Amino acid sequence: MIGRLRETMLRFGRAHRSTLLFAVVIGSALVALFEGAAWRRAVATNDAIEALRAGRDVPIDFEAPPEALLARIAYLAKHDHLDQARDFLEALDRRGNASIRAHAHYLFANALLRTALEHIEKSDLEAAGPFVNLSKREYRRALQLDPDFWDAKFNIDVAARLVRDFPDFERKSGDELSADPKKLWTDIPGKPKGLP
Repeated sequence: MIGRLRETMLRFGRAHRSTLLFAVVIGSALVALFEGAAWRRAVATNDAIEALRAGRDVPIDFEAPPEALLARIAYLAKHDHLDQARDFLEALDRRGNASIRAHAHYLFANALLRTALEHIEKSDLEAAGPFVNLSKREYRRALQLDPDFWDAKFNIDVAARLVRDFPDFERKSGDELSADPKKLWTDIPGKPKGLP
């Protein structure tokens, strides 16, 4: 039975050799075209990422790969285009992996904190408050995505210290982690406030 099947396949192959060869050539050409287009897209994405890192404003589509979205967020955050960066951050949150998304939230939080510090330097504490609280929220989001992200841990501590130094930030605009109204301890760890 196996011998007859083999003989039948050989006869079919001899009879339709040119058709099979043509199909293989066409299939190979289609695969090559598809791979060539994918390679071209990858090269264009890498070129856009390098241009953004070099400080050149290159438009990126919201459907671009996550790495390109991260580069665009980094560029926009560095140049204080926070509203545009937020749009790209939302697009990245829909489909990027946790590590890339954590880094994007971290970059966005840094831009928010820089803006807050600029307002504080100008003694415009009322305008700084919302930026401090937003930066803390973004650092928390980065830490939810990557709990071992040490830079985000450090920077959220800096933002929390700003709230402690300027307590009106938290009272006026609220925060997700509100402090206990009874402040039983001082700012120095291990030193209780008041009598025992």
